[in-house]
Amino acid sequence: MPRTFSPTLVPTLAALALALAGTLPAQAQNIDKLKQMKVSGTDLNIPPVPQTGAQADAIRKNLEKVKLPPGFRISLYAVVPDARHMAVAPSTNMLFVGTRKTAVYAVTDRLSTGTASEVKAFAPSLNFKVPNGVCWTRDGSLLVAEHNRVLMFPAAEFFYEGPDVAVAEVVPQGQLIPVEEESFNHGARTCRVGPDNLLYMTLGQPFNVQPREKLKLYEQVGIGGIVRMGLDGSKREVFARGIRNSVGMDFNAKDKTLWFTDNQTDGMGDDIPKGEINRATQAGQFFGYPYIVGQTRITENGYDKDPIPAGAVNPQVMTDAHAADLGIVYYGARQFPAKYQGGFFSAQHGSWNRTKPVGARVLFTSLKQDGTADKTEVFADGWLDNDTGVYRGRPVDVAVMKDGSLLVSDDFAGAIYRITYSAP
Repeated sequence: MPRTFSPTLVPTLAALALALAGTLPAQAQNIDKLKQMKVSGTDLNIPPVPQTGAQADAIRKNLEKVKLPPGFRISLYAVVPDARHMAVAPSTNMLFVGTRKTAVYAVTDRLSTGTASEVKAFAPSLNFKVPNGVCWTRDGSLLVAEHNRVLMFPAAEFFYEGPDVAVAEVVPQGQLIPVEEESFNHGARTCRVGPDNLLYMTLGQPFNVQPREKLKLYEQVGIGGIVRMGLDGSKREVFARGIRNSVGMDFNAKDKTLWFTDNQTDGMGDDIPKGEINRATQAGQFFGYPYIVGQTRITENGYDKDPIPAGAVNPQVMTDAHAADLGIVYYGARQFPAKYQGGFFSAQHGSWNRTKPVGARVLFTSLKQDGTADKTEVFADGWLDNDTGVYRGRPVDVAVMKDGSLLVSDDFAGAIYRITYSAP
């Protein structure tokens, strides 16, 4: 059964500290103004990100080294600083892009050319903190999942031109996780609105391996798991547990199961533990962490001496260790050949703690008739120079455009790529 989240677990120390400090910072006040449809006073002119010049030319040159199956082509879609997770707008030729810093970007293809014509900061009057996760509600509201807050922006694709936008707090600042558990490590959230019209979010646990004294709290709050709630923040519950740090999830449109990636424990060697792509078929499932990852028992804090909890769900796919599997997307479009339809694309960010680097590529996982994983193969590769071990780019997320093309974000190069297909 899913575990209900208790509001008493969320401290109010952050709000108390602000109150004691006196006047709130200007940007902290802005959200109250915007919720009342008032003007913040922020400069109406939002400078665009240049889409031409030396940086764009260098990115295009590097893309010549990316290898794809026959018939596929990759091109630069947009220059977007620190580009992380993406949300393709439901009604216009644009998308919103999260970062691990302080900005969300609005990316617009005004002329429908297949290349962005404008990139600029979204809602710069607000003080975003690690706004990595972006996703859409069914009625066209943009959700932004920050490190410890969730905001909703009604009709963002139509009212993004100025710095002031309509906004509502789904989860107020400091109430997504206990403030004491905020960390620079594993703080990038991802989100999806599920077939049940509930908001799902990944909450990475902030340690390499969580201490035993944190287990009970994390299980109750959903840290090291996936939580879900109503779009107004109500009825929060822990949907999945036993996950170290998932930074990507999506639903299979056919059977409604939730697929997600998981990044695994560091410091155990080059080849273990394997990375994971998982499938959640119902609420309340446990995916093994910190007792086991794939076939590897976790030795830190002595978890390998404990029995593995009953019913632990095995991963659907085990990937190369430390390749950093991040964004994942279900491909339900028609542009790509039939073998790719009804499967999952996923991005590997690339290793940082391996003797020989691995990753920095896009994978594809096909499914069997019963909805489980069939085969996983490399789809796009070449951002990592195998001779020198130097990264030319580091893919983060994948997203499907309305025409069936595939977008790939890259926070290292600061870019979004577009992959298209035409029969050879």
